Amino acid sequence: MCGIVGVLVKRERARTQLGTLVVPMLACMDARGPDSAGLAVFHDATPAGARRMSLFAPDRAYPWCTLADRLGADLDGTATIVAHENLAVATSSLAPTAVRAWIETHAPAVRVLGVGRRMDVYKDVGRAPDIARRFDFARLAGTHCVGHTRMATESAVSPAHAHPFTAGEDFCLVHNGSLSNPHMIRRQLEARGIRFETDNDSEAACRWIAWRLAEGDDVETALGRALRVLDGFFTLLVGTAEGLTLVRDAFACKPAVVAETDDWVAVASEFRALAHLPGIADADIFEPRPERVYTWAVDREP
Repeated sequence: MCGIVGVLVKRERARTQLGTLVVPMLACMDARGPDSAGLAVFHDATPAGARRMSLFAPDRAYPWCTLADRLGADLDGTATIVAHENLAVATSSLAPTAVRAWIETHAPAVRVLGVGRRMDVYKDVGRAPDIARRFDFARLAGTHCVGHTRMATESAVSPAHAHPFTAGEDFCLVHNGSLSNPHMIRRQLEARGIRFETDNDSEAACRWIAWRLAEGDDVETALGRALRVLDGFFTLLVGTAEGLTLVRDAFACKPAVVAETDDWVAVASEFRALAHLPGIADADIFEPRPERVYTWAVDREP
């Protein structure tokens, strides 16, 4: 049993409120997943050529500024760091592949949680309210976000196994459920040169969908294909630079509820996580149908 949450803010003037909307949702879902929690937040894009990299270290006093200086000196570039204890977001025009390779060699304790022009990823072990306070989720602004609280049932409790999982750029996935064929999917993808970081079943779903996107599918087509490939029980919520996408398996035994107003759309595993939202009394509230792909796109005002 895990908890998933997602919010997309439709009106640009309200995007500074994204964090205050989602924090109570995560706290409410803590009962469904006390082992770890995480949040992926999508912002305005970085300048062309630059990328945001979300980094995690086990030491809450990790010397992030020193890492940025060494990284820039060795790769002949610059990287700015915004740190939150053992998590930092680095922005740089250096190639992400080169940065990953440098980190693996020179800072092996550091893990890259996500890469993109719009996405930052925060996750760690522990209770959702504690993680939200430590990383100050309430201050976060952006267009949309995807969050998760995990109850571990099939793999270790660790920051690496926490959700959201990411692959490629500006792509993340959270999952409530259990897959019965992740090892088969993993073997197929590894044969194509795709690397895995954990033995978590949700990572298999994440990397399979990201592979289909890299092959040219749009997100709706990729999730439609996933319904025929992923075996098991699942509610999947995907975040991309364009918005949120939700799908449930044919049995739909893993709960989900959606509420939508003119100002926002929100997704959660249970309605109680939505009850605090402004305007909820007048929202369009429904349970997503099985095997139907739902997408909500960001309106990027000119």
